[in-house]
Amino acid sequence: MEQTTSEIAKAFVAAQKEFEKTGLDSTNPHFRNDYASLAACIKAVKEALNSNGLALVQKTHECEDGVKVETIFLHESGQTMSGGVLHLRAEKQTPQGYGSALTYCRRYSLLAACGIPPEEALDDDATRSEADTSKKETRTPPPIKKPLA
Repeated sequence: MEQTTSEIAKAFVAAQKEFEKTGLDSTNPHFRNDYASLAACIKAVKEALNSNGLALVQKTHECEDGVKVETIFLHESGQTMSGGVLHLRAEKQTPQGYGSALTYCRRYSLLAACGIPPEEALDDDATRSEADTSKKETRTPPPIKKPLA
């Protein structure tokens, strides 16, 4: 039996090869750390997806305690591929609480569906990390003494 590969799979593989690093474009003043915003995550993949005949849709699903987001890829052939549904509880039951949960959920749903590790979106400057490590003082631990027999 001959097996055929769907058009969406071929297009997605081609697009994934072109995904860019997200870059750290936002700062969380509470934790004093940099992170990639939802806009940066979308920007990192959208051009590659579009140039390979793919569109990105993030569908919300009904949820009582938070938000559910499904990242879907639509191919110009009409084929679709879902990244699955991600559920996130809202910490606060307010419009701001739901909005924050929705943004967070959309970002992580997109990263997961595209196969991008969250670490790349949160810290994509490996050269800086390596440089910082090389500057740290290294200490050699004292030798382990063998007990006398």
